Amino acid sequence: MPSPHPAEFRRRAVELARERAKDLRISESCLRNWMAQADIDERGSQTRLTSDEKKELAQLRKDKRRLELEVDILKRAAAYFARENILPN
Repeated sequence: MPSPHPAEFRRRAVELARERAKDLRISESCLRNWMAQADIDERGSQTRLTSDEKKELAQLRKDKRRLELEVDILKRAAAYFARENILPN
């Protein structure tokens, strides 16, 4: 089956993408990652997270760390007060 685009067309498209990355002063891989993330954000994906989902996940992880710290503090406080309430024999 023939390629949907001629080799010269593909070569020029790659050249344009490389030039655009240079114009933006970013690496080709950075531009490629941004484009891939934009595709995911616009179309969704079964295997990759959208930018909004990544932000939500980061916030959930931050909240989880905070809650774990709070639980640890409460456990220590409960143990401290439990020891204080024990009557000496």
